[in-house]
Amino acid sequence: MARLLIVLGIAAVVFWVFSIVDCAVQAPTRHRGVSKGAWIAIVVLIPVLGGLLWFVLGRARREPAGRVVAPDDDPSFLGTLHGVSDQDERIRQLEEELARLDAEDDDLDARGDDEGQDPDGLGPEGGSRGGAR
Repeated sequence: MARLLIVLGIAAVVFWVFSIVDCAVQAPTRHRGVSKGAWIAIVVLIPVLGGLLWFVLGRARREPAGRVVAPDDDPSFLGTLHGVSDQDERIRQLEEELARLDAEDDDLDARGDDEGQDPDGLGPEGGSRGGAR
């Protein structure tokens, strides 16, 4: 019988300490009823009963995580995106700019090949056209 009382006493102390720690580390928004300090006082001053009250009445349950919504299913995210027409317009502008740059490169290459000279006017050695003296 004495062993049972010792085991129950140890279990009560462990539960009491666990209740105090749990109450102390919870965010203030997760306390129901009274403030966090009041719950700590209740748990400390009424050892086992205070811990039971804390777990039954004072500790707010976690809110379920809810469903995770992918960005393409989230209406608020989709509302922040520009329309498809804006993207199409931007692609069209980039394609026009790329075509213009390609046309400029083709013109430079054609002029350099038609004249038979380097476009920069330097000889193959990088010096003057007259060659070595």
